[in-house]
Amino acid sequence: MAQEAPPSSSAAGKMMTMVVGVDDSDPSWYALQWTLQRFFPPSGQPYLYRLVVVTAKPAAACNVGLAGPGAADVVSFVEADLKRSSMRVIKKAKDLCAQVSDAMFEVVEGDARNVLCEAVEKHRAELLVVGSHGYGAIKRYAPPIEFYSVLRFERACSNSD
Repeated sequence: MAQEAPPSSSAAGKMMTMVVGVDDSDPSWYALQWTLQRFFPPSGQPYLYRLVVVTAKPAAACNVGLAGPGAADVVSFVEADLKRSSMRVIKKAKDLCAQVSDAMFEVVEGDARNVLCEAVEKHRAELLVVGSHGYGAIKRYAPPIEFYSVLRFERACSNSD
């Protein structure tokens, strides 16, 4: 007896959205690659999710604690460096996501926690995927190894500061 595939949301006309938060860390790239392998196979099958890759660019003023003459020059250098860094992250994400033709990529200025929660709200995403170094709250609830986290939006953004 042939096994019947579960109905996909894309067949019903509504494709679900998955937001993947990336930065320039190994756990982040692992989470993106894991997601691509499992949810976006290159086999030609229709995808169940629309992919949105988001990276947060911290504000330059948050990274510079200088005052006085020349501070504006330092802030502009830091701003340019942060922009180059975030564009490098997006370029690597685009290279990894080459098989997903309709993937979206965004660089948003702000704190990563807030940026990811806002991206989930903006795109009405069903899933948020982030990599974890195993620090903080995620470490308390997960095995002590480098791993991926697929979090429901309600859980990820319920304790926003």
